[in-house]
Amino acid sequence: MDEHTRDPSVGPPTGDPTGWRPDGQWEHATLRRAVIHGVALFNVGEFHESHDCFEAEWYNYGGGTTESAFLHGMVQVAAGAYKHFDFEDDGGMQSLFETALQYLHGVPRDFYGVNVLDVRETVTEALDDPDALHGWRIELDGERPTAADADFAYAESLE
Repeated sequence: MDEHTRDPSVGPPTGDPTGWRPDGQWEHATLRRAVIHGVALFNVGEFHESHDCFEAEWYNYGGGTTESAFLHGMVQVAAGAYKHFDFEDDGGMQSLFETALQYLHGVPRDFYGVNVLDVRETVTEALDDPDALHGWRIELDGERPTAADADFAYAESLE
């Protein structure tokens, strides 16, 4: 674990996702923290704030790592949803989603608790039918969490 990605306040997952170590700690707890907040914000339609959560953490990892690919892919997913819902720009959404799929290819299906398989399937479906995004929420630890005050505070702290 890199010292700069430690965070003792980040709790354990439900289940045993990729990123959770046998010694009962996250490989990169700050990545898990960004995921928790980014997913919750995405799930309530706060795509710009979700994007910021993933993007801020992405800068902790060098190119070629699974962590970097996952976070870059999630940045693209949030940005694509933002294009679709806030700007009605489905061409922009499709371009971002195509890039997201490239980054998410090969990322474990349960990375840091995110159901990456569902993300890839929904993003792929949205390339042909953007309405696939309507009502879709990202799954984390078998649930589809929504944002609370702490999620907004975290995103605000990134500015």
